[in-house]
Amino acid sequence: MTETATALHQETSTKRAVVLLFGGRSSEHGISCVTAAGVLRAIDRTKFDVIPVGITKQGATVLMQEDDLDGYRLDAAALPEVTDNGTRVLWPASTVTRVLTVIDQSGALRSLGHADAVLPMLHGPYGEDGTVQGMLDLVDLPYVGSGVLGSALCMDKHAVKTVLADAGIAVAPWNTVTRSQLDADPSLISRLDAGLNYPLFVKPARAGSSMGVTKVAVAADLPGALDVAFAEDRTVLIESGVVGREVEIGVLEGRGDAGPRTSTVIGEIVISDGGFYDFASKYLDGSGVRLDLPAAVNDDEFESLRRDAVLAFEIAQCAGLARVDFFLTENGPVLNEINTLPGFTPISMYPRLWEASGMSYTELITELVELAIERRPAY
Repeated sequence: MTETATALHQETSTKRAVVLLFGGRSSEHGISCVTAAGVLRAIDRTKFDVIPVGITKQGATVLMQEDDLDGYRLDAAALPEVTDNGTRVLWPASTVTRVLTVIDQSGALRSLGHADAVLPMLHGPYGEDGTVQGMLDLVDLPYVGSGVLGSALCMDKHAVKTVLADAGIAVAPWNTVTRSQLDADPSLISRLDAGLNYPLFVKPARAGSSMGVTKVAVAADLPGALDVAFAEDRTVLIESGVVGREVEIGVLEGRGDAGPRTSTVIGEIVISDGGFYDFASKYLDGSGVRLDLPAAVNDDEFESLRRDAVLAFEIAQCAGLARVDFFLTENGPVLNEINTLPGFTPISMYPRLWEASGMSYTELITELVELAIERRPAY
């Protein structure tokens, strides 16, 4: 074997090192932990070595052991939490290296080796909103998912709806208000439903997994709903209820110069008790909720959903993955949200959409990591 062939063989036979990043400061900390455990159990160990890194609720970045995640489960009574074990993981000091280091409990410094990519399983603020992505960009460390702009834009429901509506994509009518605006003019609350149709959905501009969202049937319930939403963010949206089926489609970045791909099936969320798909329904108590996969859509409906999902993905500067949620109305799709880091537990809709499209959970994880590694730099 020639020297070149030997080097090529060594390169192709070497496993990649992936940092599995989870936890975080948001109210979705526990769900992030559960997601990371699912990924850790499913990732292809013939291709990847994993460095589990947890972020505590206070923002400390700690080195975890794989067996620390063994007990992470969806338990409504006690969601898991990253505990501060006294270690501190240090990201690469510059773009010259991709070596991570850790300060252990005794204060000693040791190398964690070269990292090929980061797989962030962080939801909500300080993880899904471009903050972590910007930090990783600074040291040129590849990561799964959208960059700073796409992450920040899709995290802000007001901003992304404004951009998508300007591009001609149908979105639910809405009004936006900030805490400071209401404090300055309390009478503003009586005008927040102007031009909208009840029931309304009151939601924080920057939160995920339906945290802080309330369905409002009458104007008298608006003040309480606003308080719930303001607990998550200083900016709140008041949206018209849309009459239509709640459907979701998975989008996956294309390889090389190819465009984004979509799942070949659509998922539908069917609510049987008049409620809505809130945090508890998604993760803790599925009673009253049915997930139909595949959803019964005709060819024209599927093509409309696929077209708008890809267009939204591209306009919002998304990368890697996104779950795009729609209301399928008698007049066509109305886009609800773009989730750049969608629920990614083994039972979440995004991986289930791809499994139904022929790509297993393990294969999906591999595809996402490889996409991150091969992606061209943004600058």
